[in-house]
Amino acid sequence: MIGLIKSGFLLSLLLTVLPSLALADIPTKAPDNGVPTLAPMVEKARPAVVNIATTGHVDIKNHPLLNDPFFKRFFEGYNDLPQRKETKSLGSGVVIDADNGYIVTNHHVVEDAHEIAITMHNGHHLDAKLIGSDPEVDIAILQADIEGLQAIPFGDSDTLRVGDFAVAIGNPFGLGQTVTSGIVSALGRTGLGIEGYENFIQTDASINPGNSGGALVNLKGELIGINTAILAAGGQGNVGIGFAIPINMVRKIADQLIEYGEVRRGMLGVIMQNLTPELSRAFGLDLHQGVVISQVIEDTAAEEAGLQAGDIVVAINGTPIKSASAMRNMVGLLRVGDEMDISVIRDGKKQTMRAVIGDVKDSTLAGTKINQRLAGATIEEKEQNGKSMLVVTEVQNASAAWNAHLREGDIILSVNRRPVKTLADLQQIVTDKDAHILLNIQRGRTALFVLIE
Repeated sequence: MIGLIKSGFLLSLLLTVLPSLALADIPTKAPDNGVPTLAPMVEKARPAVVNIATTGHVDIKNHPLLNDPFFKRFFEGYNDLPQRKETKSLGSGVVIDADNGYIVTNHHVVEDAHEIAITMHNGHHLDAKLIGSDPEVDIAILQADIEGLQAIPFGDSDTLRVGDFAVAIGNPFGLGQTVTSGIVSALGRTGLGIEGYENFIQTDASINPGNSGGALVNLKGELIGINTAILAAGGQGNVGIGFAIPINMVRKIADQLIEYGEVRRGMLGVIMQNLTPELSRAFGLDLHQGVVISQVIEDTAAEEAGLQAGDIVVAINGTPIKSASAMRNMVGLLRVGDEMDISVIRDGKKQTMRAVIGDVKDSTLAGTKINQRLAGATIEEKEQNGKSMLVVTEVQNASAAWNAHLREGDIILSVNRRPVKTLADLQQIVTDKDAHILLNIQRGRTALFVLIE
């Protein structure tokens, strides 16, 4: 079975020099024996790539049966025992600012880490701390002692072309720093389900588990991407398809992580879909790419800008929009307050509207903010197939919500016999003074009523 995995847990061995590297326009050095080599470039880039080892722990959830009154008496005291598992991870990182000690890596490399150790290419060890992390793009920023650090220059990932040579530097399988080479196989890979925001560079430069967070560089030794994931048979090894986050995307995320410790994403406020040939004909158009706005959410930047359902977005800030994922990426990298010019086709005519990116609405709500009888539950507003729904995403053991028989994964269909789809609906119906709450929920393939008194 072939699956997508993030390459950040624990053999690429040799630098592969392709015969075509002897071309005159490639910056190689021919020594006395006349053999082309990438060694001078690699020697300049390697010091900026570090190995990362982390130690942490994760809490293990007890089996729900252990909280059932019938079974609980047989395992009394079991829940009081520490339920934690130690975790260890190996990966890679790249020094992007030697003066301040900033190192970029993948979020999944340092997730749940309590100790982060850095090993430089010369074997020197440093401790590092986490400055900020963004799981949606899978980027994290660390800060280490600046002693001996050497940064790598940035390239421009927007100018990459399929066929450009690429070199990957990282720590595959925990072996230590390793260099492999290949080409850029594809650009703008999306829809892989690896991250929330995807715009991957695909390369056949050998990337393996442990390369996560390492550098993808061009033949000038400039950083063009951060290696993140591989396509592997059975979750093991390399089959020549690896993915890296473009450096231009990384820099936008890194700037916010360094400034705020988090990414302050804005929201446009639309539900969208790809423009298919069938939809294009239905709108009486001859367009081959674009994005159809299927819904505009109330009280958002999109509504204020005048966008409407049925508008076809063809460009944002002058950049053509090919797909819904591309538009989502572009909006997701903007900060709250940023302006964007959105070019749309409406009724066959092109027009441009300006939107000011607004704050992301809080999509989760603690049960205590609704009614004390829901204490211990977390309810989230989610979108599925263009429709909103309320999902119970967490129920703490032995809490009021648990004792009221709410469970993680329950979908709330109605409250007090009134349908609900959003958190606003729920807050309008239920107050903290209500003594009785009647929930109609969907649990798996069944539905039931839950009366909370």
